[in-house]
Amino acid sequence: MFTDEYFMRMAFQEAQIALEKDEVPIGCVIVANNRVIARAHNLTETLNDVTAHAEMQAITSAANYLGGKYLINCTLYVTLEPCVMCSGALSWSQISKVVIGARDEQRGFINKNLSLHPKTEIVSGVMENECSTIVKEFFKSKR
Repeated sequence: MFTDEYFMRMAFQEAQIALEKDEVPIGCVIVANNRVIARAHNLTETLNDVTAHAEMQAITSAANYLGGKYLINCTLYVTLEPCVMCSGALSWSQISKVVIGARDEQRGFINKNLSLHPKTEIVSGVMENECSTIVKEFFKSKR
């Protein structure tokens, strides 16, 4: 029951909330022991803050929940591959696993030849079509 797709669906719900707010539709959840401890979506427009990415919001929320800065034994599910800023924060958090919906060929950390913490497992392509489509359609509507 608690599969990567199960939790990615929750992250996708967060992306849909962002879309309703006219934010770039990226969503994220952080899970510990099969329990969601943080959920977030992009808030860069709402907060007028370029650092208010879904991952940054979720990392802060999870750290507050856990009472510490490290996210060891936690998994982050995100609908779009993290950018350089978010990947840096994830690396510092020592998160155990990152599950990515769609790759971001232009701004994602993988094509920038960056890595996360050496012990972090990375899984990509979970609900890739849905996660990619929502972002592409959002930007198409802006043009």
